[in-house]
Amino acid sequence: MNYLIGTDIGTSGTKSILMDEKGNLIAQDLEEYDVLTPKPLWAEQWPSVWVDGVKESIKQVVAKSNVDPKDIKGIGLDGLYGGSGIPVDENMEPVRPCLIWMDRRAQEETEWVKENIDNDRLTEITGNGVVDPYYGYTKILWIKNHEPENWNKTKMFLPPNNYAIYKLTGAVSIDYSAAGNIGGIYDVNTNSWSKEMMDAMGIPMDKMPKNIVDSTTIVGGLTEDIADELGLEPNTPVVPCGVDVGAANIGMGVFEPGRYVAAIGSSMNAALVSETPIKGKGLIVWPYPYRSKKLVYNFSGSATAGAITKWFRDNIGDKELFDQKNGGLNAYEALNEESKDIPVGSEGLIVLPYFMGERAPIWNSDAKGTIFGLSLVHTKAHLYHAFQESVCYALRHSIESTGRDLGDYIVIAGGVTHSPRWVQMFADVTGYAVRTPIDDAEANLGDVMLAGIGTGVLSIDDVKKWQVLGEKVEPNMHNHELYNKYYSMYRKLYSDLEDDMHELTEIEKSSTENNQVTE
Repeated sequence: MNYLIGTDIGTSGTKSILMDEKGNLIAQDLEEYDVLTPKPLWAEQWPSVWVDGVKESIKQVVAKSNVDPKDIKGIGLDGLYGGSGIPVDENMEPVRPCLIWMDRRAQEETEWVKENIDNDRLTEITGNGVVDPYYGYTKILWIKNHEPENWNKTKMFLPPNNYAIYKLTGAVSIDYSAAGNIGGIYDVNTNSWSKEMMDAMGIPMDKMPKNIVDSTTIVGGLTEDIADELGLEPNTPVVPCGVDVGAANIGMGVFEPGRYVAAIGSSMNAALVSETPIKGKGLIVWPYPYRSKKLVYNFSGSATAGAITKWFRDNIGDKELFDQKNGGLNAYEALNEESKDIPVGSEGLIVLPYFMGERAPIWNSDAKGTIFGLSLVHTKAHLYHAFQESVCYALRHSIESTGRDLGDYIVIAGGVTHSPRWVQMFADVTGYAVRTPIDDAEANLGDVMLAGIGTGVLSIDDVKKWQVLGEKVEPNMHNHELYNKYYSMYRKLYSDLEDDMHELTEIEKSSTENNQVTE
């Protein structure tokens, strides 16, 4: 029997799984760590936590599995969106921490790009016409502008998974999806770095890795020292599986264009795989990990999504949380039970889920969370129901941004799938049937599949046969018709309040500055 390892470098932890060639899970391990937030809106990590997490989680699954290392035929490794990428020096050592996806410090650089780079040209070349601190290229410009000493030391920028692969194998590469996710310096039409955009932004071509590969490419094998440390054979092949959300789509069986997948945890990552980029719709566009030169990942998502129900639990569901901590029902299950009979539309309540601004498709850092329609009839149960509905509305907004028909079903993954009622609500709001994964190892499973294809242990036909999704949950069309009216109000409410949200941000900034105490 042949075996494969799939490793997912996440924002708060790295998880590895070991599976056999039939798709059976043999062992898994999670290694956790923290994000550094030295200032408001800053988020960075030293890559050592990722490398250590990769090595320890792989070492643990090998030990737990009791599998002969000779039978482990490959490792697939994906990673979080690493923003700027890791700036490394001529010795391939980090110059500074990596500015990860959630870092928002590059506001001035964002404005400079808007003022100095032709947006139509940026959109045509990169597929990403919206300029935002989310993108890696604005973060790279921040390092150039604010840390010239570090900039001069930097030989190149490597995404988290590609840097970890270098540490395992000594091979330097970048996969197409990680390269494309950097944004404004990658040509989505030619699948190469854009000299035109890099020249315009003052980013030298030699700052980026030259070897761009598909996510079914063996870029190297484990060195002898690393193999010995992990309990594996030297030269065990390693495959770069791209950005985590793309690998997760692979793990949910998406190998063809036209399928829409939403992974909903603390935030929502929702995307349509297509053959051509969807440009000018506010979506984040980059090559798909599988058949990267032929398929495109068109991505949007809510910045907070499931995080707003956690906020609700922690700040309003104090009784339910207290009961959980004292041996009672899980707080989320209790809130679901309390709100199970609340009708469509929560009796006139609409929530805008913009508790930390919003990414695609509205791209507004000043967007505010809003509860509209409160009356004395409303209870905690109404509020919780409305919070859940707001995440469904956000998903429908993302779906409509693609401008495409999504076929007979969409896929939803993540913590929300633990609530059957919420899954039904997604179907009712969107009007699409919903399928959910059978297991919770989407990105890791995608890594195993890509590593299997890359090493020849698996064929595409093999992995297509793996049963990864459950049965369809069909929408209640009566509820859908009612939700159409609430959804229209949801969209109108944001449009009506957008200017007020910007003004409130300015008032807040002014108040903060005036209230600062000086000594």
